[in-house]
Amino acid sequence: MPAQLSTLFEGRRGMRIRSLLIGERIDIKALENTERLAESPLVVRAGARGCAVVFRYGVTVLFEMDAMEQTAFLRQLSHLIYEPFDVTETENASIVVQPDAAAETVLNGVVTLIAVDIERIQILADILAKSVVLEYYENQIARTIENIDPLTRDLERGHYGNTSKNLLRQIGGTLRIHQKMVGRVEVNEKPDVLWDHPEMERLYMRLEDEYELSERHAALERKLKLISLTAETILDLLNTKRSIRVEWYIVLLIVVEILLTLYELFLHK
Repeated sequence: MPAQLSTLFEGRRGMRIRSLLIGERIDIKALENTERLAESPLVVRAGARGCAVVFRYGVTVLFEMDAMEQTAFLRQLSHLIYEPFDVTETENASIVVQPDAAAETVLNGVVTLIAVDIERIQILADILAKSVVLEYYENQIARTIENIDPLTRDLERGHYGNTSKNLLRQIGGTLRIHQKMVGRVEVNEKPDVLWDHPEMERLYMRLEDEYELSERHAALERKLKLISLTAETILDLLNTKRSIRVEWYIVLLIVVEILLTLYELFLHK
């Protein structure tokens, strides 16, 4: 471990962790002037004896930073955040260091480690960042389902109104969430640090199991498909109704045309 990292983590027996989803995206390339401790994911010095892991998809995970240090660090990041959120999604955890522990464990947000090093910091940050993003998407999808329910009720009663616009909005939001999950966050992808440190695989799997990343991701995928199927079905019904209405308009025009023709023939005679 480099000298500055040894100093940073020296003598630690516990650490506080806070994961925050603060915006749509963070320009991590602009953090060139910070003291970088590691790359992919990016780890920088922050606070008196802490560090921060910054992710491009809008999450930063803070290690051992008090409230004032967190506020100061987030203020430094503010100009690098694209589309910052009004309400920040957060998730907290803690580290307990037990060098003589038989195994590294995770239980109820408390992670027991035999040591604190940069690789473990990166793995923990990766898990917590994905977890807070999943929580945000879970809340978004729950609201979408609530919004679609009255649309289906209105359709059942025959009250269409602006149903098409609302449905298109819901479909657009659903597609956007899916694009973020697959294209940006890559929830099911393992962090790059595991390629160089396969011995950390067991810790990663325990963390992933504790935070149920795979299960939550699969549940979100099912809900996204359900929302898309529901919205597309309703739109198909609306389009069919419009087609039938247009056909009736055409039939009516033909009938009117025939009546006018017969009327002119009657007058001519």
